[in-house]
Amino acid sequence: MAKSFFIDGREFSPQNPLVIAELGTAHAGDLGKAREMIAAAAESGADCIKFQWVFADEILHKATGEVLLPGGKIPLYDRFKALEAPADFYQKLKENVEAAGLLFLCTPFGHKSARLLRELQPKAVKIASPELNYTSLLQEISRWELPVLLSAGVSRLADIEAALDILKPPLCLLHCVTAYPAPEADYNLRLLQSLSAVFGVPVGVSDHSLDPQLIPVLSVCAGAAVIEKHFCLSRSDDGLDDPIALPPKEFSQMTAAVRAAATGAEKTIEALCEKHGGEFIEKILGDGVKTLAPSEKENYLRTNRSIHALRDIEAGQVIQKSDFAVYRTEKILRPGLAPSFEDLVAGKTAKQFIPSGEGIRFEDIC
Repeated sequence: MAKSFFIDGREFSPQNPLVIAELGTAHAGDLGKAREMIAAAAESGADCIKFQWVFADEILHKATGEVLLPGGKIPLYDRFKALEAPADFYQKLKENVEAAGLLFLCTPFGHKSARLLRELQPKAVKIASPELNYTSLLQEISRWELPVLLSAGVSRLADIEAALDILKPPLCLLHCVTAYPAPEADYNLRLLQSLSAVFGVPVGVSDHSLDPQLIPVLSVCAGAAVIEKHFCLSRSDDGLDDPIALPPKEFSQMTAAVRAAATGAEKTIEALCEKHGGEFIEKILGDGVKTLAPSEKENYLRTNRSIHALRDIEAGQVIQKSDFAVYRTEKILRPGLAPSFEDLVAGKTAKQFIPSGEGIRFEDIC
């Protein structure tokens, strides 16, 4: 049976799904553009507006290099650095969202952004897929005792289980395919009921596919209480995710289709089979078994977090806590130990030279 998710006394379920417009950093630090986007998302039927609180040094090492995103390869560390904004900027975003009658949601990427976000007294918090294994960040957020939306892209069942050992209800687990764009056939939406049954939590979908309606609508039919989709003013804008985001007209069509599906799942699936073919719809629904989707397999252990050196560490040197950080690896650098080993690495002696930026592995420490 589908479970409900509650935020600030409001109940969301497959019969009344929470629709999140993910603005991320598409505002580019421009409050005027952010306000325009908030107003457009509200008019397009969103219940909630989500942002990302970015500090480059919480996410990537400077040596990460260029990363392939929907708009092409970019020096992501430099781009994140340019997107940093002061706390009062996010305070104003929150005020504008709540003045529009919507829920404010934000994703922190490390302890600094998390602490600053907490000071804004949000009603809920979102954790992105790459941070699902960031143990100490999950521990900090669990102490807030707020509703948590946790994306589970590029993860295995054991990764989700480890995260949910730390995070306690109220929690909604968002199925996600970490590919930009994500192929619709990779979504395996029967997984929603599997995850809900195994972990006893409400579920939803964070969708990166290009079709404005197909995955969101089928997700609600499959038991999603939450639908998250990137939002933009125009796909030709220069936001990091704008090429896969929905402009207002398409977002409006999506929310209308999602609301309709919430009142008649069976008829909706029949109509989708007629439009797209039953075989294609069956591929999207999948077998309900949690595996890495084909389009995200190569991202495993790379978009996830691991322990990386912050400086060149010579053989024989004792590794201090200030010598490493928990980062996304991406494609050029090598992955290190999982974030759960932070306390183990601190105080160990380097067995061999560890270049700045590279992951710290078991074979690198005594």
